[in-house]
Amino acid sequence: MIAPFLTPAELDELLAADRRGDGDVVIVDSRWYLDGRSGAEAHAHGHIPGAVFVDLDVWLAGAPSPAAGRHPLPEPHVFARGMAESGIGDGSTVVVYDDAGGVIAARLVWMLRTLGHEAAVLDGGLDAWQRAHAGEPLESGAVEASAASFTERPWPDAALASIDETQQAAADGSALVLDARTLDRYRGETEPVDARAGHIPGAESFSCRDNVAADGTLLDAATLRDRLAALGADRRPVISYCGSGVTACHTLLALEQAGFAPGRLYPGSWSQYAADPARPAATG
Repeated sequence: MIAPFLTPAELDELLAADRRGDGDVVIVDSRWYLDGRSGAEAHAHGHIPGAVFVDLDVWLAGAPSPAAGRHPLPEPHVFARGMAESGIGDGSTVVVYDDAGGVIAARLVWMLRTLGHEAAVLDGGLDAWQRAHAGEPLESGAVEASAASFTERPWPDAALASIDETQQAAADGSALVLDARTLDRYRGETEPVDARAGHIPGAESFSCRDNVAADGTLLDAATLRDRLAALGADRRPVISYCGSGVTACHTLLALEQAGFAPGRLYPGSWSQYAADPARPAATG
């Protein structure tokens, strides 16, 4: 399987092979904004030529609820339909980008890789592509994809952790539970969207945005390895969560990039956990 993060130059190599008939490469624009801005409008305004837009709220998440969280995993048949309608088939190599350091793009990449598909985040996103293609204009308008064949598969149990498993592992240390939100949200100093402030007791702060350099690219593998090892990722299995199960996927891809064993996603994340007043929360 390809690495979880690819540079613009590596994307260009894939596209060159695709033009020779040696591959099926699909570029995906997965921009999404917590403040309510439209990713579809951003895509229409300007995107990497040929990139299709995949809406996180439509195809990459199920219906939100306090019981399931803000972005639960979609039903497998919904995900399969979304991929097929986006031109992503069983044999496609998918490169996904955003304009947020890859923390949104990581959701689709993790979902595809978990099901055994070739997928990677475009490291540095749209800005990195524009730096590498100075003078080349972005494409505007919607991109109509040709339908593909994408086989429906269930989400593997081995890749997921439930709310109870995550709470217990954080409490007893049987797994390293990493909170991918910003440090102020982990500490409970602010909470813009979810029911309560704080974090799961025993979880460690590992903000996904701290793993991205100022230019939007991922930190080098050695630095990531040191950061993760300092928290015990070399000694314990990892469970990742965030606010709603989206940016937690960036942690899981960073874990893989650093050479560690795959971790598990807690899909409901803090939005599910915080909605249950019977579950304890920690601050500070």
